[in-house]
Amino acid sequence: MQWTKLSERSVYENRWFRVNLADVELPDGRHLDHYLIRLRPVAVATAVNGADEVLMLWRHRFITDSWGWELAAGVVEDGEDVESAAAREMEEETGWRPGPLRHLLTVEPSNGLTDARHHLYWAERATYTGPPEDAFESSRRAWIPLKQIPDMIARGEVPAANMAAGLLMLHHLRLG
Repeated sequence: MQWTKLSERSVYENRWFRVNLADVELPDGRHLDHYLIRLRPVAVATAVNGADEVLMLWRHRFITDSWGWELAAGVVEDGEDVESAAAREMEEETGWRPGPLRHLLTVEPSNGLTDARHHLYWAERATYTGPPEDAFESSRRAWIPLKQIPDMIARGEVPAANMAAGLLMLHHLRLG
């Protein structure tokens, strides 16, 4: 049941994303126009300290008008490797520089509409470097006990699917 993309053209583009229109052939031979969003990769990072607490940000998302806990994240800049982008974003948004990063997982949050890939990393330690450069990204930053993560997700306190997946994986790896 594979769909075949016959052509694709850009209908809108800016620094952050492209909206394209594809001519897609379905397995039964019918065609449909399918819009898709092309995005740069997203790099995500956090750290877990010796007390099994994970570094998180409390922030508001105006698009969904919701508050929730997240990990530091941002787009990978041109010419930047994903792991370096994850470390940069964590320090800019939290004021904590991660130790050596480990790849946690890569997810495709909405692969029926977009080609976005979110690459999540974690470190076993971090060094405080001062107030976050991008303090506007969150209302506060906190070390949250990893054991609380599943219940927080169940209560909707971690609304972003990519963050929930990464935190559950981290919970499994550390507290198993």
